[in-house]
Amino acid sequence: MRYAATHKQETRAKLLASSRAIAKKGGFASTGVDALMAAIGLTGGAFYSHFKSKDELFAAIVAQEMDNSTAMLAGDDDSAPDHVEKALRGYLSTRHALHPEAGCALTTLGPEIARADPAVRAGVERALKKLQRSWSARLDGDSDKAWALLAQCIGAIVMARVVESERTRQEILAASRRSVEKATRAG
Repeated sequence: MRYAATHKQETRAKLLASSRAIAKKGGFASTGVDALMAAIGLTGGAFYSHFKSKDELFAAIVAQEMDNSTAMLAGDDDSAPDHVEKALRGYLSTRHALHPEAGCALTTLGPEIARADPAVRAGVERALKKLQRSWSARLDGDSDKAWALLAQCIGAIVMARVVESERTRQEILAASRRSVEKATRAG
């Protein structure tokens, strides 16, 4: 059976999408190649026709996640003046806290990224700086406030995920949303 000319690209895209969700939900290092491939209905042996190594897949996942997050959170020149506040309200949501597979890679893969190759970390740094510059411009040029908001939001989601009770999770998220609103309105 012959495959369409786009089959390899489509399979790679499916593998990336599936692996992103699996990695963010259960960790990347603890998931084997066979499990990643089984999620898209293929055998582990087929993996190496798409990526040279599991590290290369991880780098691709992180790059794609950072591109997606930066585009969503930074906005563009046409974004509303209150874009930062609206983006962070969505970021600091119960849905985001309860569904790591659909959320920010930094809150789930941060420790693995910290141990990754320098090129992976440099890509994350570039994306974070782009986001920070965008927010800083929308917050009256306050670079410190932009960094602090980024750190607060990532930390709030991590905390909301590690607590057991829904009440405490809601308190963390609500307090963080109020703090973000105060900070973005004061800017």
